Amino acid sequence: MMFNVSIALNWILFLALFPIAFFWLRRTWHILVKRDFSEVGLKRGEPPENPEKFAPYAAIINMVGGIVIVFVIIGILTGVLEYGTWTAIAGSTIWMKFIFDYILSRHAHPIVPKKKA
Repeated sequence: MMFNVSIALNWILFLALFPIAFFWLRRTWHILVKRDFSEVGLKRGEPPENPEKFAPYAAIINMVGGIVIVFVIIGILTGVLEYGTWTAIAGSTIWMKFIFDYILSRHAHPIVPKKKA
C-alpha cells in the first residue's frame, strides 16, 4: 500500500471522528444532566433571552449527531462500513449538525425591528 494524499485525508477524517463524537455527546450531557445552557443557540457568542426554551432541541441535535458518529466509528472498526459509505454518513452528519445548529441559533434570536422614536 502506497501512502498518498488520499490515504492521509482518510486517516485525518477517521481520527477526527473521535473528538467530534466526544464533544457533541459531552454537550448533550451538559444540557440534559448538568442543566448548563451556556452554549445553546449562540449567535455571535451571545445566548438567547430564554436558552432553556431551546435547550431540548440543542440536546437532540447534539445527541443524534454524536450517536451517528459513534456508530460510524464502530462500523469502521468492525469492517461493516465501506469507505464510500462511512465517509458519506460522517460528512452528511457533520454538515447537518452545523446546519441545524445554525437554524436553531437564528430561531433563538429573532429579528426584531427597531422602534422609531
